[in-house]
Amino acid sequence: MRLRSRVGVGLATIALIGLLAGAQTASAADWSNTEMHLQYGSLDTPFLGFIEPGLEEDKDTLIITLQHASGWKYGGNFFFFDVLLADDAGINGFNDNDIYGEWYPTFSFRKMSGKERGKGALGDVSLILGLNYAAQAKVLKYLPGVSLSWNAGGGFNFLNTDFTLYMDDSSGVAGGGVPAEDDSWMFDVNWRWATQNNKFSIEGHAEYIASRDNEFGGKVEEWILAQPQFRYYVHPSFAIGIEYQYWMNKLGDPDTDESTIQALVVWAF
Repeated sequence: MRLRSRVGVGLATIALIGLLAGAQTASAADWSNTEMHLQYGSLDTPFLGFIEPGLEEDKDTLIITLQHASGWKYGGNFFFFDVLLADDAGINGFNDNDIYGEWYPTFSFRKMSGKERGKGALGDVSLILGLNYAAQAKVLKYLPGVSLSWNAGGGFNFLNTDFTLYMDDSSGVAGGGVPAEDDSWMFDVNWRWATQNNKFSIEGHAEYIASRDNEFGGKVEEWILAQPQFRYYVHPSFAIGIEYQYWMNKLGDPDTDESTIQALVVWAF
């Protein structure tokens, strides 16, 4: 299937998810922000050293993303879905017509107790219940933990630090996926900083996930993934820019450290 036709399928998938998300949150949310992203850049394929030592591959990849954040009476919601469309299948089909998503509902102790946001450095503490899913690899992770919301000021719309477990419930090799893994843990920093006129923003996240073993006893290395976006707002609902991705030990592969810039277009609706 040509990339153009697969882009149409990807956009249709994202549109359907967006309609479902909007229907679920429009009436219940205190506030809501939904965006569609298009990103294009060259991404590395991990674990090729298992096929042939020293083998490397990078593929031009289009990522279509639906991202949603909202607040409700007792907490908040954040999720995104990526449709990943590589220009070609490559050696092992990595990122070729794949779907990946993450969902993080939170329950705010401040909101549940009816208290005002803290005036000091720490503004709020929330219980977070995360879910990560990768369709092609048949990966399913649960991420229960705690989120700390900070009163950073100085242009920060928000600054959060999340501490979670990283619990595996994947299908494993027997289920046709990648090897299942032991449980681990994650630390994540996520933020949005903007100029006073909201014409320019730097936003994104950086995560650390600790090492673990897979179902065959192999080592899955710790990784650091940082994905800051640099956006210029042509219109309040339309931005262009770049996303820089740094991924040490990509997906736990010690032979793959990624550093790449992707073109970025964002529509808010």
